[in-house]
Amino acid sequence: MGALAGFRYRDLIKRLKALGMEFHRQAAGSHEIWFNPNLNRYTTISNHPGNMPEGTLRAILKDAVAAVQDVLDSICHTSFRSNKLSRWSKTD
Repeated sequence: MGALAGFRYRDLIKRLKALGMEFHRQAAGSHEIWFNPNLNRYTTISNHPGNMPEGTLRAILKDAVAAVQDVLDSICHTSFRSNKLSRWSKTD
């Protein structure tokens, strides 16, 4: 598995919103069009159950011109923060 494996639709949307993406419109079926106003770029995102294929996720990030490393950094930062908080909240 690669570094982008295991993403679900909701996880991806949270990260893209944090990077400045906005929902533009509903497309055919379970697909959505998202817009990056900072870069004036569009991308199509599928809303299917389960994990998103890594190649599909890379294509979405390429279309959105979001560096893959930015998304990975946000994941690592969130994971580190939640682990740190859970350590502090434990009662001995």
